[in-house]
Order: sequence, then C-alpha cells, then structure tokens
Amino acid sequence: MPSRPSRDRSARPGGPKEPAAPRLPVPLAAARLPEHGLVDDGTYRALEFKGADLSSLDVEAVDFEGCRLADTRFSGTRMRGGFADVELERCDLSNMRAVTSSMHRARVSASRLTGMGWTECVFREVTFDGCRADLAGFRFSSFKNVVFRDCVMPEATLQNADLRGVRFERCDLTRAQFSGARMDGARFTDCVLLGIGGVTAFAGATVSDRDAQGLVHALAGAMGITIEG
Repeated sequence: MPSRPSRDRSARPGGPKEPAAPRLPVPLAAARLPEHGLVDDGTYRALEFKGADLSSLDVEAVDFEGCRLADTRFSGTRMRGGFADVELERCDLSNMRAVTSSMHRARVSASRLTGMGWTECVFREVTFDGCRADLAGFRFSSFKNVVFRDCVMPEATLQNADLRGVRFERCDLTRAQFSGARMDGARFTDCVLLGIGGVTAFAGATVSDRDAQGLVHALAGAMGITIEG
C-alpha cells in the first residue's frame, strides 16, 4: 500500500530539525463502530476515525498504525499500546491514562489533553501543536526530537522526564513541574515560565532572553534568595 508523509506546515528551511511527519497510507479506509471499537490486543491500520467515541474504556496492547483520528474522544480511557505514523486532530484525550505506551512519527494538533497522564512512555518524532494540556502528566517519560508548539500547559507535570533536545515554542508553562528532569539541549522560545517547579533541572537548557525573567523568582526561591521590589 503506498504511503505519503503528512504535509508539515511548521518546517523551516535552515532551522532546527523538525520531527518526522507521519507516513499515512493512501487511501485510508473509514473506521466504523463497533467494528473498529477498541479491544484488547487490537491493531488498527490504515484507518480514518472521524467523530468516534472511544472514551471510558480499559484496554491492553492496542496499536494504531498509519491512522488519522479527527474529532475522536479518548477521554477517561485507560490503555497500554502505541501510536505509530498517526495524526490526531481536534481529539479529546482529557483524563486519558496510558502507561508504558509510545508515540512514533505522530502529530497531535488542536487537541484537548487536560489531565491526561502518560507515565513511563516513549515519544519519538512527535509534534504537539496548538493543544490544551493543562494538568497533563508526562512523568518518567522519554522524548526524542519532540516539539511542543503553541500549547497551553499550566501545571503540566514533567517530573523525571528525559527532555533532552525537546523544543517548547510559544507555550504557557505556568507552574509546570520539571523536578528531576534531564534537560540538556532543551530549548524554550517565547514561553511563559512563571512559578515553575524544579528550576534547578534547567541546567543545560537554552532559554530565550525574553523568557529568562520568568525563571528569576523560581531560581531565587530555590537558592533561598529574597527579591525585594
């Protein structure tokens, strides 16, 4: 079955390397429920889900390969599995729980990730674009060539995550928690970094001068310094 990379509108000639775009087969078959509902050991290939309700389920060993999911709900679902060569557009992943799962060559755009918990997961070649991810949790997860762009992420939890080389661009990270994270080579550009936790984990990261002011109070607090107005 032929496949094509999804068009990546964020690529910048001469700029940092963008995550690889998903390789989606052509054509995609329309997914239909209940035939393509989530079940244990389910594998879903070359399917397009539109407006599907996959919420409040508890499934093991579920894999999506070469799929597009639009306006699809995973809210409250607990799963263990993987997403490879997948696009998620305007999806609801709020309060979804995934453990030891993975994303590889994926794009998540304009989606709701509020309260989502992906613990001890692996993200490779993934773009999160224009997502609402307040209170989202990525504890003990690892990231390689991943970009968070134009995301709203207040109080997100990235404790003990491997964020080496991750890029945060124009993201609101107010009160996000980075304690114990590995951040060599991570880059923050035009981000809100007020009230973050674990500021000492930022060793090795690059922060734009516009964003650095947001780190001052957090760093001073970590060092026991009082700043007077």
